Amino acid sequence: MQQLLARLIEYVRLMQIEPKNILEMAILAYLIYQLLKWVKNTRTWFLLRGIGLLLVFVFLANIFELNVLVYIADRTLSVLLIALLVIFSPELRQALEQIGQNNYFSRLFGTERLKANALHTKAITGELVKAAFSMSKSRTGALIVIEREIRLDEYIKTGIEVDAATSSALLINIFEKNTPLHDGAVIMRGGRVVAATCYLPLSTNPDINKSYGTRHRAAIGISEVTDSLTIIVSEETGEVSFAVGGKMRHNLSPDELRLELEIMEQKDEERAESRSLLNRLRSRRRGRAEEVRDLLKEIDPDKEAEHEE
Repeated sequence: MQQLLARLIEYVRLMQIEPKNILEMAILAYLIYQLLKWVKNTRTWFLLRGIGLLLVFVFLANIFELNVLVYIADRTLSVLLIALLVIFSPELRQALEQIGQNNYFSRLFGTERLKANALHTKAITGELVKAAFSMSKSRTGALIVIEREIRLDEYIKTGIEVDAATSSALLINIFEKNTPLHDGAVIMRGGRVVAATCYLPLSTNPDINKSYGTRHRAAIGISEVTDSLTIIVSEETGEVSFAVGGKMRHNLSPDELRLELEIMEQKDEERAESRSLLNRLRSRRRGRAEEVRDLLKEIDPDKEAEHEE
């Protein structure tokens, strides 16, 4: 063991490491880290485990000189790369989409949305918040998708064209129960309602909450494959949620939803301060909720239990 370590140290001394070699190793290490991180968070991890078992089997076949199996393995390795591209095509497409959505690439190629073409003004944000919480009170289910950099044409085509100015009255009427346009999602572009009754892809993430219904799965699904924002109103509970980047934020207050929408309109350097404000708002809200529970518990434990339900 000591001789092996000595040889390794000697090899390191003989190596002539230049600054470019350090840069190459740093870039390679970062790429490998990002690849492993991506693989771990997708179904690719399970597929790679299966391929790993097959490779172990081939290795053992070589050791024990199982010539027939080795011959078959040698002939099939030539088409393994093509097979991997076919098997992993959905995951590869998602990875490339995530690279394309990176803000650095957007700024580099000039695809960042101009302020003049902002997603929505403060007036439209107010209309969205007003509509969401009006439907929340009446337990009217709703799904409102706001387009950003990635165009949603393929999903707009599945619905009915509306092309109308955004207002709370319009959104409430669209999602009113037993009306022709209430089923499906509304898609907004440039501050206008462009289509209703649109069908969205459901999330296939096995780790999401099993209690989510079709509406919430669709909201997460569209946010996984695009950079859109989605407002969800639960028909069962009236809870207002917000989905972006494959993540769901639950039980928002009107102020929290307004801040979420405004934060998404800000530049990266402006978001930190707004996000801090939103976190403080949520902390205060949780604190008030705990005070209410403690007070109810002191007055009447039975009422406190009902409040929690």
